[in-house]
Amino acid sequence: MTTHRAAHRAPKPLADPNRPVERAVNAALVLAVLAGLGWIGGMIYTLLGWSL
Repeated sequence: MTTHRAAHRAPKPLADPNRPVERAVNAALVLAVLAGLGWIGGMIYTLLGWSL
């Protein structure tokens, strides 16, 4: 017989990476980071071009 306490002791798995919504969110976050890095690189390139 399982007790109420034993039921809470079992660890719940973390988010399933095979779920399509989570994969889409992760892909969007990666693309957002890449876009941000590209924007920062473009700003640095622009500022360096102005100083020449």
